[in-house]
Amino acid sequence: MLDGIRVIDFATLAAAPLVATYLGEFGAEVIKVEDPNGGDPIRSWGSQRNGVGLMWKSISRNKRSITLNLRHAEGQELARRLAVEADVVIVNTRPHTLRRWGLDYERLREANDRIVMLHITGFGLSGPKSERPGFGTLGEAMSGFAHLTGEADGPPTLPPFMLADGVASLNAAYAVMMALYHRDVHGASGQLIDVNLIDPLARLLEQTLLSHDQLGLTPQRAGNRWDISAPRNTYQASDGKWLAMSGSSPTLALRVFQAIGRADLVTDADFSDPQRRLARAAEVDAVVAEWVAGQTLSDAMAIFDAHEVAAAPVYDIADLLADEQLKHREVFVAVDDDELGPMTVQAPVPRFSSAPGRVEHLGPRLGEHNTAVYGEILGLSQTDIDNLRTDGVL
Repeated sequence: MLDGIRVIDFATLAAAPLVATYLGEFGAEVIKVEDPNGGDPIRSWGSQRNGVGLMWKSISRNKRSITLNLRHAEGQELARRLAVEADVVIVNTRPHTLRRWGLDYERLREANDRIVMLHITGFGLSGPKSERPGFGTLGEAMSGFAHLTGEADGPPTLPPFMLADGVASLNAAYAVMMALYHRDVHGASGQLIDVNLIDPLARLLEQTLLSHDQLGLTPQRAGNRWDISAPRNTYQASDGKWLAMSGSSPTLALRVFQAIGRADLVTDADFSDPQRRLARAAEVDAVVAEWVAGQTLSDAMAIFDAHEVAAAPVYDIADLLADEQLKHREVFVAVDDDELGPMTVQAPVPRFSSAPGRVEHLGPRLGEHNTAVYGEILGLSQTDIDNLRTDGVL
């Protein structure tokens, strides 16, 4: 669907490069620009096999890798020439550094007023913290997420995966598409998109804000419970496995009581009325937990499914891969890689009826496409490329 859109990915690590990944899954041409001295740090981040970074392989799917030393004046000029030929430029370098390199939005717009530039930073492009370095962990802390996550008597809890980066990347991806729509449908020029690692995650903590603003409350950690729904928790079965449940609608909560043989609670106003039930959430949890503890996970799920209760097993990664629903939807796909062989990765997530996403190849070797990209787009000869490499520019 994005054939004809050229994206230059100057960014490193996770949030910003993920945006380029999403666009590349649906046909955009993505050129990944890396420092010739080691490349994107995510190449060496996390789990490795045979010295090859596994996260790199997935995040850099469908991208072409070129090297370019942006600290070198000739490298900066080549970067500006690439931007002239692009629709989208993605960066996450701190603003003052981009200005020093002549790669800030104002400079690139002079040469290409159609450019859509996405700039993802830790704190945003304006304000007293704008020049600070930032990572997803800081976004998870400052957004309010960590404060709410964890047991009531435990510490604020951070996620063991790239939550803030991932949420920011999704916001940024649809922002890029809106900017392209504005440009191409409404005849506007390109524009600068400013996304940080705090705002998108904070946007999801809506209930916390509303409760504080209107009721003066500051919600605290409550484990897996949530003060707008009961029952809502994880419950351990007799075989040691866990299930999760949500009684977010009044009818669902009443189905839970029927399923566990407590029809008496359906007619008890203290449990059937949604607001009065919230006041007794601990009692509701205890009743459900006691019943689940007397069942195996499979037996409990069979009963809940029969009563159309909103419950699900808590999966580890092996369970996730084995689930029949996810297998049917091909949520995970095996892709052949010339360095690692077959590798299972997540498939593109949005499903379109006539233009599906695809994973053509996994992350390339550093600078694998130098000759092709610099030759095709900028018209450099092999001699030019060899000389630039000798000079430390590539």
